[in-house]
Amino acid sequence: MKNITVSVAEEVHRQARIHAARHGTSVSALVRDYLVSLAAEPASVSDVDPRRLAQDELFRRLDQQGQGLSAADRQPRSRLHDRLA
Repeated sequence: MKNITVSVAEEVHRQARIHAARHGTSVSALVRDYLVSLAAEPASVSDVDPRRLAQDELFRRLDQQGQGLSAADRQPRSRLHDRLA
């Protein structure tokens, strides 16, 4: 288990302690439970890299068209690195 340190304003800390006491728990337990629930949520679209979304969309369209990418479609490494003099 990892320990973390969080800085909050005194009033926020006071209110959190009051809330925790009313619920028979500690501020640490409240934060831990919140982080556990946050980690359990699936990633939202906004959490995904836009480049990954564009790549997934391209592959989906290629699949719909009956096309795809294969090793035979790749350019040889030597050609990829050819430079014009």
